[in-house]
Amino acid sequence: MEAKGHRPIGRLQGKIVIVGGAGASAPGVSIGNACALHLAREGAFVVAADVSLQAAHDIYAQLEDEGLDGTPVRTDLSNLADVIRLVEDSKSTHGRIDGFVFNAGLGIPGGPAKLSEQDWDTVAAVNNKGYFHALKAVLPVMAAQGSGSIVAVSSVASQRYPGFPHFVYGATKAAMNQMTKYAAMEYAARGVRANTVLPGMIDTPRIARVAGEWSPEGFDAARRKRDALCPMGRTGTPWEIAYAIAFLLSDEARYITATELVVDGGLTQQFATPEARAGAA
Repeated sequence: MEAKGHRPIGRLQGKIVIVGGAGASAPGVSIGNACALHLAREGAFVVAADVSLQAAHDIYAQLEDEGLDGTPVRTDLSNLADVIRLVEDSKSTHGRIDGFVFNAGLGIPGGPAKLSEQDWDTVAAVNNKGYFHALKAVLPVMAAQGSGSIVAVSSVASQRYPGFPHFVYGATKAAMNQMTKYAAMEYAARGVRANTVLPGMIDTPRIARVAGEWSPEGFDAARRKRDALCPMGRTGTPWEIAYAIAFLLSDEARYITATELVVDGGLTQQFATPEARAGAA
């Protein structure tokens, strides 16, 4: 559920925003779903792109139900021709592209000894090559119009060990952070901004699907453990990531670029886990 009392204020009124990875891989509200809905509620026309056309149509149906503006597009971000078509069609239809949210991402748990070369290629094809495709396609458009904001959804796993081997995910997300900084610095003088959002533990449909597999006690126990690890006593919601993304896309963030915005409830700043702190008391 979206945060109680939250009221959109039109901070993205009239903007054209592409959300890459707007669908959900399992039932429930994903970060991509929340992002597409919240940006549209803030006044943006949302191009909801996803590798699954059904997932893109599902989120578009929710936009339509609320009378919000958007369109669904099937796009494989790991395919350069697909991404170029997405950007060119959006530019041709709307005359401009004000924002691009790169939310698509894959992760395969395991360390370097366990992971296969195919595992590496599969994850990197989306997390890094897909992001490269997005930057390659949209940066010239934004530079030509003299404005634009790019937001990539990274992870705190790009900066910290998450407690279990997630080698290729963490490595590719770290590369995403650096790709964003390079793009931001190259295009800063041309009015284009680029930033990353680093979510901590977020209660997403994908986590709900796999957490039970990670914990022998089942999903409910896994969720309680995740909540206990967070200094605020709970995991975050996809909406809280969407709010951060909307801010970075908006004119309110017009002097922010090449920045990593950590949205983790303080997770990465704590010195020890709750269990360790209790044992030391």
